[in-house]
Amino acid sequence: MNSPIHDPREAVGSVFSLDAMLHARAQTMDAVQRIAAVVQPGMTEQQACDAAKDILDGMGMQRIWHQIIVRFGENTLKTFKEKITPEQTLGSNDMFFIDLGVVWDGHEGDAGDSFSVGDDAEMAACAEAARVLWQQTGQYWHQHRPSGEELYRYAQTQAEAAGWKLNLDIKGHRVSDFPHAIYKAGSLGSFDACPNTGLWILEIQIAHPTRPFGAFYEDLLVAGEWPTRQASADVPAVTALTQHAF
Repeated sequence: MNSPIHDPREAVGSVFSLDAMLHARAQTMDAVQRIAAVVQPGMTEQQACDAAKDILDGMGMQRIWHQIIVRFGENTLKTFKEKITPEQTLGSNDMFFIDLGVVWDGHEGDAGDSFSVGDDAEMAACAEAARVLWQQTGQYWHQHRPSGEELYRYAQTQAEAAGWKLNLDIKGHRVSDFPHAIYKAGSLGSFDACPNTGLWILEIQIAHPTRPFGAFYEDLLVAGEWPTRQASADVPAVTALTQHAF
């Protein structure tokens, strides 16, 4: 994972620093949690995005490199490319997710997480399943050095085994010192080599098989973290629908 970068799709700029990437990552995930704490039933997606912008400004962000995404309810099934629905309101028993792309000190942070409000057990399970599937897939990358293509085949198998639908229109992407887009790397799920550490965002978006909601989680793939991020060497099984009665 720490081998020199030779593939032009993994090129970085002269100011690139892995430490700076880790800082951007930490700041962005912190922002996701801060924003989630102020989201409440009755709020619209636009109001949540406005609150997110205020929080990011207060944290001293350099700039936003992709639009702020906050999705409520059935909109949690939408992809990044689809616009938010400004008037969509969060219900008292509902799902939402936050997806941020923020530049800190010239480096791109990209983080996303899902949350449920109220007492719907399947919604809570869906949010947790996205996080655990991300961890399971990330550990597979760490241990087996698969290509990006193989990584998403693995994620799909694990999601289906637990009863969730993996959205394969969302397959991860490059990040770097800003802007990564000049490197034309394509998606992580189309990358035919083992992705290097600190350069790729693993995105997981799942859907409930019968109800109109889903969950999203994304984070930076970083080598060397997995033994310390888990309580044991084995990642817990993906939260399965069979744990909750329909």
